[in-house]
Amino acid sequence: MLVKKMKASLLGALLAIFSGLWMVTDGLMETEDSAVNISAILNQFMVGYDKRVRPNYGGISVTVGVSLYILSIGDLSEKFMDFTFDMYFRQFWHDPRLAFEQRPNLNKLVVGAEYIKLIWVPDTFFVNEKVALFHQATTENQFLRIMHTGDILRSIRLTIKATCPLDLQYFPMDKQMCTLEIESFGYTMSDLKFRWEDGEKSVQMSPDVSLPQFNVLGHRQRIVEASLSSGNYSRLLADVQFDRALGYYVIQVYIPSSLIVVMSWVSFWLNRGAAPARVGLGVTTVLTMTTLMASVNAALPKISYMKSIDIYLGVCFFMVFGALIEYACVGYTAKRIQLRKNRFLAVQKLAEEKKAEALKQMNSMPGVELDLKRHGPDGYHGCRDGRGVPQNPTMPRRDQHPKQATVRLHSCCMMTCTLNGGPDLPADARDMEAARRMPGRPVPPGHKFPGCPPAPPPPAPPTVQAPPERLFGMKASDIDKYSRIVFPITFLSFHLMYWMIYLTISNEIVDDLVYLE
Repeated sequence: MLVKKMKASLLGALLAIFSGLWMVTDGLMETEDSAVNISAILNQFMVGYDKRVRPNYGGISVTVGVSLYILSIGDLSEKFMDFTFDMYFRQFWHDPRLAFEQRPNLNKLVVGAEYIKLIWVPDTFFVNEKVALFHQATTENQFLRIMHTGDILRSIRLTIKATCPLDLQYFPMDKQMCTLEIESFGYTMSDLKFRWEDGEKSVQMSPDVSLPQFNVLGHRQRIVEASLSSGNYSRLLADVQFDRALGYYVIQVYIPSSLIVVMSWVSFWLNRGAAPARVGLGVTTVLTMTTLMASVNAALPKISYMKSIDIYLGVCFFMVFGALIEYACVGYTAKRIQLRKNRFLAVQKLAEEKKAEALKQMNSMPGVELDLKRHGPDGYHGCRDGRGVPQNPTMPRRDQHPKQATVRLHSCCMMTCTLNGGPDLPADARDMEAARRMPGRPVPPGHKFPGCPPAPPPPAPPTVQAPPERLFGMKASDIDKYSRIVFPITFLSFHLMYWMIYLTISNEIVDDLVYLE
């Protein structure tokens, strides 16, 4: 009995060992078969496969789905009108020639970049591309995923520099829309059509995307049909909107230019005679504004239309230039007033000299006294005019007695005029003058010489006129006083209008924009 039991237990042990060995051997064989099968599948794809021919050639067009994942945006250049970004570019299409039988734990094949060169891939290119870089560190950054149904996914990492026409009309309060255009180079819409693979989520961005001078607002995607001379092509458009950050320009341009304008107003409080200080301050502010305008436009393209910052800097330039011209107006006004004052004083001095000379000539004529003593005040019956032409025919001719005619002229008409238009004397003064020249014969106060015109009424005492102090109703100092008020009010009004208008019209809202979270 014991021997039988030992034989039975030994037989059971041998059976267990053989069954374990069989299971291990079967697992090893299955692993070897599966590895061989993957290689066989990949090799089987190439049997009768021509990568030069698209899938379904001669039949329906191939639909290629596209999705983007933007990793970073490096630069948006206003001067060169382009932008640079790094992305994962994924393409999806169906190739029935690459379908295989699904097995447990084997429904897709992931292969490297080497196998991509053996199959057909869409001839996709970027229409507005300037430079495209493929990344190869540490290996070529792309892969191929083949599903058992024949669906293909190709993913590649690219760095693209694409053109971006910028509208700088509202610079630096502008919003820019840059577009990436995706299209087939050789296949028309009858052979290949593009579509966005994931609808509105086909374009995605990393939350770390940021630029120094711009804020990324969001993106949108579109599908258009491009009609060219070679045919109609399907084109995808991926738009990315940027909002320029205004802080840099406020600190570097707006505040300094405003302070330069305010600094030019200091000349309004300086003395008008301080020409070197006022002219130096005006020229310095004008040159500073010119330098600032040149430095701002040096980093921008040479465009023909006016930018908003050009309007601001232009107004600031004319404000500082106006402050310089204001001092020129002050100097010109003061000079003209001084010339008028000098002319007035010269004329007044000349009139006083003529009056003194006339009185001196009247007082220095002895012939008047002699002639009046000989003939008396009634010896000649008047002078008709200041030329001494006698009205009485018995009066001797002047050409016969020139000296006596001169004496008679003065004795008769000195009461009304002095030596051909000299200053008039009052009636009492004339009588007293005649009496002084004829001491032997006093003249009564109311006596009138026959033939002489009646004495005019005594003129009012002349008023002393002040020299002119104004030009066009303004003094030179009034220009500075008005400028202290007009210039600041004008500049503040411009500031309010400028910021209200441009902040309003530059705030454009784009339809269908997917905002960045």
